[in-house]
Amino acid sequence: MSRFIRLLFRSVTYTRWLHLCIPVLAYAVWLFTFPSGPMVLVPFLFPLLLGLVPSVRTAEGLQARHMLVREERDAPHPSITVGPAASWTDRLRTVLWLETRAVLAVATAFATVRLPLLTVDLLRVAGGSAPGEDFLSPVTGPRWLYGALAPLPLLALPVVIMGLGGLVTAVARRLLGPSAAERLAALEARTELLLEHNRIARELHDSIGHALTIVVVQAGAARAAGDGEFTARAIAAIEETGRAAMDDLERVLTVLRASGGRNGPRPTLAEADRLLESARASGAQVDAAISGALDTVPGPVSREGYRILQEALTNVLRHCGPVPVQVNVTVMDRSLKMEVTNPLSATVSRPRGGSGLRGIRERAALLGGEARSGPHEEGWRVHVQLPLDGIR
Repeated sequence: MSRFIRLLFRSVTYTRWLHLCIPVLAYAVWLFTFPSGPMVLVPFLFPLLLGLVPSVRTAEGLQARHMLVREERDAPHPSITVGPAASWTDRLRTVLWLETRAVLAVATAFATVRLPLLTVDLLRVAGGSAPGEDFLSPVTGPRWLYGALAPLPLLALPVVIMGLGGLVTAVARRLLGPSAAERLAALEARTELLLEHNRIARELHDSIGHALTIVVVQAGAARAAGDGEFTARAIAAIEETGRAAMDDLERVLTVLRASGGRNGPRPTLAEADRLLESARASGAQVDAAISGALDTVPGPVSREGYRILQEALTNVLRHCGPVPVQVNVTVMDRSLKMEVTNPLSATVSRPRGGSGLRGIRERAALLGGEARSGPHEEGWRVHVQLPLDGIR
């Protein structure tokens, strides 16, 4: 009962009723022009033609969204679409919707007009007058009984209006809602968005985490060295690393803002020297062996390979400090192989499966490759192999 009362005072109840009355108003104009004859039924044939026009689906969707499901106006995924019909299935669904709406409109008009008139007839009978011509029952029994029944049609009217409004809304969601292809496209778009957010999170972790690690190591080394010249070099390296981190952060924030502007190019393995020099500037003894042409590596592999190498070097500096590091990058015909190896001292705990190593594995898996990390000859090794032929 409380739910019925709440519905009675909701504005959507009456916008749904108005939505059902709109076809009746158009039909009334037609009846005024053609009051009798076979032309009276012509309006019921219009939906068979109108529903085949793609833009009609857009108009009906806009009406239904604003008058039937007003609570979904700010919903990210409304149940009623407003796009034009893109297939014959959508056109047929639009035709069926228009015919259903016409039938429900006639039922609404009948209830809206007939139920109040029925109350008037009951009151006339109760007062001793003759009922109208449309009164279906002969007058029998005590007249006070008709007076007692007079409020019932008026009480039934909002119930009927709410019932028809709920029915037309359910039909609209079914016939004007997204088709199977549209739902699949929306699902793919949401999946792409989630993947993009996940990629951005990895970008932030790798670029900003690498920069902060370099800054911490450089600052600690400068404080411990007590050498003015070394301190100056460390401050210069911190400045360069900070600028690069700010550029990366601005690029990622541009994506998050969805401003529509062009984003700066993401770094590739062709810029691996920048990573190696950054690690060397932090005190690490980096011995790099690069074989093969890095500029022939496909863009996706080269970009993700750069981030993988960045994260591997960041892990070395974060967990072991400025230790000797062996970096091997090999470009083969069908794959790219990268290895980062560093020693582990007795005072340094072995890296655990944190977000850095997990990010390396995720990047490799997205490209169809594999990444392994673990102890190797008294040290720690990160081994990554990415396919090239499938990406090309």
